[in-house]
Amino acid sequence: MKKSDFAMIILIASASIMIAYFVGNALIGSSTDAGEKVKTIDSISTDVTEPDPEVFNAQAINPSVKVNINSGQDSTVTQSSN
Repeated sequence: MKKSDFAMIILIASASIMIAYFVGNALIGSSTDAGEKVKTIDSISTDVTEPDPEVFNAQAINPSVKVNINSGQDSTVTQSSN
């Protein structure tokens, strides 16, 4: 290879590196030393407040009690196999 071939390869390689650097910097951006603002929450306290007496009272509906909707008959569901 001639000296001019080596010079052309070096020129093309350096131009490609410079183009790749500027394109990468435009797409990704440069890093900054500035910090980011994040939301913080209040610390968890050990204070317990009383529940609302309108919702939690002796006359409230208990969702854990089994309720039979049928007309007094104990119905069972059976699955037939074919």
